[in-house]
Amino acid sequence: MPVSILVAYATRAGSTGEVAEAIAQVLREQGAEVDLRQLPFSGRLAAYDAVVLGAPIYNFRWHKDALRFLRRNRFILSSLPLAAFALGPFHDEEKEWGEVRDQFDRVLVEFPWMKLVSKNVFGGKYDPASLRFPYSLMPGMKKLPVTDIRDWDAIRAWAEELAEHFGAETQ
Repeated sequence: MPVSILVAYATRAGSTGEVAEAIAQVLREQGAEVDLRQLPFSGRLAAYDAVVLGAPIYNFRWHKDALRFLRRNRFILSSLPLAAFALGPFHDEEKEWGEVRDQFDRVLVEFPWMKLVSKNVFGGKYDPASLRFPYSLMPGMKKLPVTDIRDWDAIRAWAEELAEHFGAETQ
């Protein structure tokens, strides 16, 4: 019987959802049954064998919907293997990567009960045309260039590793 995996994600402008879709696709290709859900999600987590949770980090904070998901589902999530990812830096600069990784680590340590089998930080995407309030009111934010440093090969490779962690059968 194939392993059942929930890939849950929070997003502001859709780029984290695109990464979650890519992860879900790889897990399916590896033989898993995958539900892809945007947070908030109120389904029955007991129906899953594992969970992948992803969200962006903005202004040194992981998306509130991901944090709320962890807090609300602590009991069931403490018994499931969990993988977590964050989208963060918009520029491929070591300082920015380090800051995002440090922040992600600080967030995850707040949940010591998690059975975290893997975590990863991927580059993010920034498009000033997709800014929402209050960021849309900041002139400096609107003038920044469009960037997209998501590494699709690294994302797919991580998803393949997750399939092994979660016991998905390769087709």
